[in-house]
Amino acid sequence: MRNLTAIMLAVATVGLAGCNASTLERAVVGAAVGCVAGEVLVDGRCVEGAVVGAGVGVIVD
Repeated sequence: MRNLTAIMLAVATVGLAGCNASTLERAVVGAAVGCVAGEVLVDGRCVEGAVVGAGVGVIVD
């Protein structure tokens, strides 16, 4: 299960790097990356990771 989550994190990171059309897209992909990272790194903290990831996605331009 951890390997699948790590692969999902890598795919989401590449997706975040590839989308530059709008701030909303970066926020959504950032939230997805944050959710996966929260699940893997902090063991079940998807919501907190999604909030942080969306914030980072909006700030990074």
